[in-house]
Amino acid sequence: MNPLATTDNLATNPTLAVLGFKRQIVYHLHFWSFIAVSPLVMVQWQKDNVLLALLLVLFCLNAVAVIALLRFRGTYFLQGRLFPTLAVVCAVYSTMINGHAGLYWAYPAAAAVFFLLPLKEATASNIVFVVSMSVVSFITFPEADFWRITFSLGLTCLFVMIFAWLVGRLQVELTRLATTDPLTGCLNRSQLADILNGQIQMRERYERVSSLILLDLDYFKMINDRWGHLAGDKVLQELTQRINRRLRESDRLFRIGGEEFMLVLPETRQKDADKVARELLTSISAHPFIEGIQITASASVAEVGKGETWSVWLNRADQALYEAKARGRNQVVSAARRPHGQPPENTENKALANDL
Repeated sequence: MNPLATTDNLATNPTLAVLGFKRQIVYHLHFWSFIAVSPLVMVQWQKDNVLLALLLVLFCLNAVAVIALLRFRGTYFLQGRLFPTLAVVCAVYSTMINGHAGLYWAYPAAAAVFFLLPLKEATASNIVFVVSMSVVSFITFPEADFWRITFSLGLTCLFVMIFAWLVGRLQVELTRLATTDPLTGCLNRSQLADILNGQIQMRERYERVSSLILLDLDYFKMINDRWGHLAGDKVLQELTQRINRRLRESDRLFRIGGEEFMLVLPETRQKDADKVARELLTSISAHPFIEGIQITASASVAEVGKGETWSVWLNRADQALYEAKARGRNQVVSAARRPHGQPPENTENKALANDL
């Protein structure tokens, strides 16, 4: 993936969109740092500050490596660990030999660290940075300057840390809102392709088979018509709770339609998934929902086949769900295995159409 691709191309996957923004930040911080620092190499060399010039060369080489690998391979060189190390060393040493002229670079370096490293690592790095700068300032400058530098740099780090923490929380919350169904808390379609593709890769690489279950409530429209949409929403919420009680931590539950759900069961054969589906149908029909609403559901089970795409896999499950509805509902139908090389039928949500 190109780290500089526009986020429009990643809009269908919020997680990838966030990753794309992060990589753009990393790219631009290293790019503009290189532009700002590279001329200083010659300046320090002409002043006979050879060691500082060499440290700045290392800083620029690290920036070039990060930019090139992000641009052409989509990887983050050393996960940005060199930037804070070199920035701290260069700023501290430059302050020692150049006085205030070196001190000015400490502030942008401290701020940049919070955008390049995880929050805990960035905080630890900047604590070391502020302490080091305080020691150098105490030795190099008058006492009044020492206190000004220590408090101004410390407050700068504190303010940027709070900002980075709030942005991180906002990012997590926005990702959660974008990837889950607000009514039930289930995953939504934005994550569907990635998770199914992940299970397919496990099947192709390691022969670790997964299965999925499609579950659709029978005659759900009648509930909305008779008891109202609020009651229908509460039924869906309680249904989600009943399903989650049966799932493992590694399983994934999606709401992919009004009353249609999909369960992804990693490392589960079709016969075991069939058993899970039957238990779920029993738990749904055996106990009434809110206001004594009695309801049943139909389900289909499909094990991922070798060489299948996620859409073919899901299509087989969808056809089996359509068959469960056609047979009279309140039952489980296992999807037929598709012979290798046979093209899939072009059916779209027949089960939902049949349930109207």
